[in-house]
Amino acid sequence: FYLSILYLDIQDPDPVFNILSHKQTHALFLLPNLPWLGVRFERRGKPKITAKMASKSTGVDVAASFPDGTTDYVPLRASSKKKESDCKKPHISEMPMTWSNWYQHINWLNTTFIIVIPMLGLISSYWVPLQLNTAIFSVIYYFNTGLGITAGYHRLWAHKSYQATLPLKIYLAAMGAGAVEGSIRWWSRDHRAHHRYTDTEKDPYSVRKGLLYSHIGWMVFKQDAKRIGRTDITDLNECPVVVWQHKNFLKCVIFMGLIFPMAVCGIFFNDWIGGFIYAGILRIFFVQQATFCVNSLAHWLGEQPFDDRNSPRDHVITALVTLGEGYHNFHHEFPSDYRNAIQWWQYDPTKWHIWVWKQLGLAYDLKQFRANEIEKGRVQQLQKKLDQKRATLDWGVPLEQLPVVNWDDFVADCKENGKKLTAIAGVIHDIGDFINEHPGGKALISSAVGKDATAIFNGGVYLHSNAAHNLLSTMRVGVLRGGCEVEIWKRAQFENKDMSYISDSTGQRIIRAGDQVTRVPQPIAAADAA
Repeated sequence: FYLSILYLDIQDPDPVFNILSHKQTHALFLLPNLPWLGVRFERRGKPKITAKMASKSTGVDVAASFPDGTTDYVPLRASSKKKESDCKKPHISEMPMTWSNWYQHINWLNTTFIIVIPMLGLISSYWVPLQLNTAIFSVIYYFNTGLGITAGYHRLWAHKSYQATLPLKIYLAAMGAGAVEGSIRWWSRDHRAHHRYTDTEKDPYSVRKGLLYSHIGWMVFKQDAKRIGRTDITDLNECPVVVWQHKNFLKCVIFMGLIFPMAVCGIFFNDWIGGFIYAGILRIFFVQQATFCVNSLAHWLGEQPFDDRNSPRDHVITALVTLGEGYHNFHHEFPSDYRNAIQWWQYDPTKWHIWVWKQLGLAYDLKQFRANEIEKGRVQQLQKKLDQKRATLDWGVPLEQLPVVNWDDFVADCKENGKKLTAIAGVIHDIGDFINEHPGGKALISSAVGKDATAIFNGGVYLHSNAAHNLLSTMRVGVLRGGCEVEIWKRAQFENKDMSYISDSTGQRIIRAGDQVTRVPQPIAAADAA
């Protein structure tokens, strides 16, 4: 059934089974109607970038690369004449959707596999009873194929957060194929683009285009392959397991996605149809939707404890749905870490499996970001939130904005104009509205009117609390000339809500996110600006 659709879509199916073969030349191309399968072809590109090279380990022709090591993708066309004309035409995604062309915007093959077939499977389940053994196997196989994506496609191949032995690679590649989410090579390439160009037009599934688009819309609607940002997948081209799976992906996906689960349920439980419906079609649907939640839910729901410049967020619900991929804010800050959750109580079964594999000798070189840098990121984000909260509070008129008043004018204002002013530490405060509320009584506070009450306020009569000092700051109206006004102005940065603390309470300099000496104000020329 799968192959029949593919034969209708492309007249010559042979290239599908000869991906990355020597018959193909270089400069990587994407078959526009099969992005979910990750089917890619090689064709000779313009020699303006670099010369073609063949992988030593796999013999695969490596696509011509840009100076930064990335490669560009161009859609493969049916004929050379059509290629030239179509490359000049705007992509359908660049045209507004109308009643006359809406069907051209839809990727019908993707829609068939991720929406239509699951719906047919769901409808069929009404007439096919779910046996207990089939249900148990479906759940077990769901978790295994899910690990193929999270531990394999994502953390092993896309981010290289650990190394795996050949048996583990084969297992993860097989389970990943059973999830039916494209080949390792295609999936990892798009995911690296997602990290490099998060929330931009070059992000394959940017949440800025809407929650539904980032979840499933990017699969349902056609995308211009040239719009997706370039990435470097040289290491994937050097991996024999990745290349073999990519070359044979159609066979792998049909066998691991449908035939294998159906055969297990049929041979052991005599439930062939149930295995096809529940362990096959519906399991694939749930695995796909769980993975799609990383692209959507993990960029929409939760907190941002490490950085809030982009959309990734941490939330336990997303973690439960995605086998531990829900601590996405941490992951985007520290993508090379094999963990998504760093606390023992956080749900990350993918991390636990990788750790177990290490104990069994199947995995090694598990990468962890230094705890010091992780905590620095957390503290900087807390400081940023603290600064934002601090800016909403009333800290009084900034000291540098207060008028400078002579002592004689200060005294005259009290005697002749009846103002209730007092001077504390060189700053003049209007306490008229507070006299009746003073906890120590009106007589004591009234005795400080027209006088310097610095000693009285700071322990001479009573050592006032921190709250009293904060309240007093909202009453200031001037600075005394000759009252150490220069020193007073130096204090301004410690309480001005529009300014940032330079040092903390211990004298340690505060380095905020974005204040690092190595950060240069944008815009700067990007490596791939050309």
